[in-house]
Amino acid sequence: MMAGAPALAQTATSPTQTSPAVVDDIVVTAQKREQSVQDVPIAVTALSSEALESRQIEGGSELLRAVPNVTFSKANFSMYNFSIRGIGTKAVSASSDPAVAVSFNNTPLIRNRLFEQEYLDVDRVEVLRGPQGTLYGRNATGGVVNMFPKLPVFRSEGFATGELGNYDSRRGQAMLNIPVGETFAMRGAFGFTQRDGFDYNSFNDTHVNDRDLFTTRLSARWEPNARFRANAIWEHFKEDDQRSRTGKQLCTTDPGPTQVGSATITTPYTQDQLSQGCLPGSLYSDAAYGAPNGGSFGPVRFLGAAATIGRDENFNSVNLIPLGFDPYEGIVQSKNLREIATSYDPVFRAKNDVFQVNLEFDLNEKLTLYSQTAYAKDDYYASQDYARYVSNPAFVDSNKVYDDFGELMPSPMTPGGIYTDPQLGPSDRILSADISRSDNRQWYQEFRLQSDNDGRFNFSVGANYLDFKSQDDYFVFNNLFSLIAEYVYNFTFLPNGGTGTQPCDDSLLTECVYVDPNPLGQINEEGHNYFRSKNVIHTRSWAVFGEGYWDLSPTLRLTTGLRYTEDRKDTTPYPSQLLLGANLTGSPATVTGGYVRRGYYALPDIKQKWEAVTGRLVLDWTPDLSFTDDTLIYASLSRGYKGGGTNPPRLDLNPTVVQYQPLASTFEPEYVNAFEIGTKNTLLDGKLRLNGTAFYYDYKDYQVSQIVDRISLNENFDARIWGLEFETIYKPTPNFQIDANFGYLKTRIADGEGSIDVMNRTQGNEDWITLRPWIQVPSNCIAPKNLAEQILNSPFGPEFAVFSLSALCAGSSRAGTFNPALSSSLPFWQFYGFTYDPLTQAPNGGRGFDADLSGNELPNSPNWTANIGAQYTWFLGDWDLTVRGDYYRQAESYFRVYNTEYDRLRGWDNLNLSVKLEDTRRGLTVQAYVKNVFDDAPIVDAFTNSDDTGLTTNVFTLDPRLFAVRLTKSF
Repeated sequence: MMAGAPALAQTATSPTQTSPAVVDDIVVTAQKREQSVQDVPIAVTALSSEALESRQIEGGSELLRAVPNVTFSKANFSMYNFSIRGIGTKAVSASSDPAVAVSFNNTPLIRNRLFEQEYLDVDRVEVLRGPQGTLYGRNATGGVVNMFPKLPVFRSEGFATGELGNYDSRRGQAMLNIPVGETFAMRGAFGFTQRDGFDYNSFNDTHVNDRDLFTTRLSARWEPNARFRANAIWEHFKEDDQRSRTGKQLCTTDPGPTQVGSATITTPYTQDQLSQGCLPGSLYSDAAYGAPNGGSFGPVRFLGAAATIGRDENFNSVNLIPLGFDPYEGIVQSKNLREIATSYDPVFRAKNDVFQVNLEFDLNEKLTLYSQTAYAKDDYYASQDYARYVSNPAFVDSNKVYDDFGELMPSPMTPGGIYTDPQLGPSDRILSADISRSDNRQWYQEFRLQSDNDGRFNFSVGANYLDFKSQDDYFVFNNLFSLIAEYVYNFTFLPNGGTGTQPCDDSLLTECVYVDPNPLGQINEEGHNYFRSKNVIHTRSWAVFGEGYWDLSPTLRLTTGLRYTEDRKDTTPYPSQLLLGANLTGSPATVTGGYVRRGYYALPDIKQKWEAVTGRLVLDWTPDLSFTDDTLIYASLSRGYKGGGTNPPRLDLNPTVVQYQPLASTFEPEYVNAFEIGTKNTLLDGKLRLNGTAFYYDYKDYQVSQIVDRISLNENFDARIWGLEFETIYKPTPNFQIDANFGYLKTRIADGEGSIDVMNRTQGNEDWITLRPWIQVPSNCIAPKNLAEQILNSPFGPEFAVFSLSALCAGSSRAGTFNPALSSSLPFWQFYGFTYDPLTQAPNGGRGFDADLSGNELPNSPNWTANIGAQYTWFLGDWDLTVRGDYYRQAESYFRVYNTEYDRLRGWDNLNLSVKLEDTRRGLTVQAYVKNVFDDAPIVDAFTNSDDTGLTTNVFTLDPRLFAVRLTKSF
């Protein structure tokens, strides 16, 4: 069903009492030809189906326990980060390529379900470490994970497996192989998993993060004669459940300062404006289980300061949200990482289909032509509460509002303190939910010619073409967005003098913001009352590649490989339109700063092209040593490449209405020069295998992302990486086996590299402070403290400071500016007596000071990883009883490049136990296992959210303790 044993060549065949104590071998195709894993001069870990099963490695996310210097975590949106030797996919973009290529039977899949899908009827999994490309179809700077399914054989066989476990887990797998004559065979397999939720939603009193997965695979094999071989595979995966895309959301609350220079802050709303929502505190402190200062959110401040709807009984002005109100005040989260409190339970749907046809034709006895054709389709949809906690009741009762004469003036905005959002429904609280969605398809064709000469030289040459189309959408819904759109930008006066709303349609000539009237599951995707990031990409790549193998002597071989790649990426940018409107005539809006009132228009395509020549040079030596049975020593020099891409388009703001900080629209490709030396050894008459590797990488333009202006801004950094890896298996008797792997890793960002840390924009410079901008501008800024002090000490008072402080971030034609060059109805430079343009007078256009990254570690790069496993078998007549344990640990690391205490991820460990009773003659196996024995919930990765939502942190953890009993019948 699945598998486990050590790294290097990991099999776990059942021994017999009389079988020799020899470590089992495994044949791999890491060099596109069948070889013992011990004969391949590449750092490769191969796991057979038996090895995967015995270790309880049920999917790609668990491979880190079997491979040194590997880490894995789910990503914040639709993908994941599988990292090898510190190199993973930290870039977030529809146009980014994976640094670690994931292949299905040698076909590289740009989008795949490595994280969600469970292994089914697998032959083996190969994990190659280091740059690849001269043999594998797609360039990869980090390595390759290649899963090989079992293909049809010319004999009848099958199995059926059933499993029951905790969380009401029900799992099953089955396979049937049928030969049809002597030249044709078919094989079918299916598997399913159903399991109750791991996490508890205390607000809805529900259990979420469950599983409902189904996989099926059909394959056929045809060999009409000795020279021609063909096989075809279709694999289908589907998931429809309440899997949580992210874990808990943590925050060390930032209350904001009470003093700015000589100015004492006495009003809560001014203090909120100087708060960034969350502070960069340790994720492991008790304070991290707070909530953001919601009073600092732009929509909350806007509704509290600008949207007056009447007066109360005491003749005080009434706003939809009280001025200075923090909707999350007093909120303290449970310290259980598996407990959340959300208004919406998650929805998760994924579907993936792979079709593959492989042809082999022997041109003669020495030359074989290979063809591989593949088509893949991947669809993904995930929705969940944007926060992992609920707010306090936030809205005033719009039925209890009076006019200037004391007459009751009810309005339909928030009757009874409840606002009804068209997507999220009615609530007296702030509601927010998101949708992450992708739709992808891929064509791939490869031709390869391979020799099998008896002489000293062999070769493999080929060409391939990849065509990949993708549309990724990310939506954020918030009832404050809709409330502002309906009753601020689209307001109208009711007959009683109250505030109403009007539809933004062709009957309205003036500026307005279109509000999508449809519920969450049926949106028309044209609304400006929600955030939408639409990303369309078309990638075309072709390459020619080859390797030559020269036997310089019976013990010395030289391998040379070369690859030429041409990548073309066409990106169609669609700017986001949150709370932007326009006049019916299409003239630019003077209030919201938009160009259109409804829908999302495309900007001109961004066309990118790169050409790269990469390759490798390997010298391997197989000396006859007195103290080993077999030894391979190799040294390699290789160059890897990964294409660049585009950053998602930002908010479509008119710069004559609101000043906007500039950002790069593209990011550069990655290149790596890698040097590696290694040795593979078999000792003690086959009882011991010991492999070791040392490597050094010179990395250029590693791609790393962070959220800026509500988009994933990808930056490039140079780095150096070096490390060691050891893998061993020792089988002193037929009964006992011990295996282990250890990886040491040191990563260092190059001197002179810098980046703005959104959690600490001032970098400790006491002459500058962090400020919240006006509502249309998503990111915080920094401003001179003396200017903020002057504003706060001025006679205009804190009410006026709400607007003038925001103007230190970005000037607005409607909300004020200190820049005389920007026309505005509020020329603050005349009121306060100074001029200021953040785009020219502040560091990085007001975005902040660069943090010095020199010498910092790369994200998700623990200094060491280690795993040790042991198993013992008792031979009990017809039955074999095997007990196995595996212990894994990784050292601490950081989840961002800044390496602050906020970024630190503590080291964590994992213990798994299993027992198996097997009768091979009857084909019966009974197995019981416990995974995550200590029920640990470590934080394995984290993601920092945007400024305008408070810089909260989504964290990711392991599955809880799982135990189950499994029964398998083979025939």
